[in-house]
Amino acid sequence: MWIRGVEANAAKAFEIKFHHGGISVPDLEASIEWWANMLNFVEEQRIYIDAIPAKVAIIRRGDLRIELFEAEKATPLPGDRRYPNKDVLTHGNKHIAFAVRDARAAAEELRSKGADVVFIMDFPWGSNAFIRDNAGNLIELVTQPDMY
Repeated sequence: MWIRGVEANAAKAFEIKFHHGGISVPDLEASIEWWANMLNFVEEQRIYIDAIPAKVAIIRRGDLRIELFEAEKATPLPGDRRYPNKDVLTHGNKHIAFAVRDARAAAEELRSKGADVVFIMDFPWGSNAFIRDNAGNLIELVTQPDMY
């Protein structure tokens, strides 16, 4: 529920901007390649985090950044986490979403490049599509032409 005045009050407290989202993947090199080929992200930085331990890559497209983790003892993504309508039944982060001019056209273009398209749906408020990355993580494309 939206509360009037919250946006103005929040601006007085401090401004926030999106920095990055983190995704755990089984194969860092394959994921960097997938994000580059499918969504035109480029590698920005590599680090190693001893405390996890994990190899990490920051990939970037414009102002958007994704942090990919290849953790040494990670467990595979559970099957239900690969389907949007089942994934929401488990608490936690669900997916990352990108605004596009036309979700249907974007999903079809990605399908032609080999992307795993979960579904494309039309709603009264607009269209959206879900795809999976090479590790099965969900990515939503939302039709939002007013952002362009």
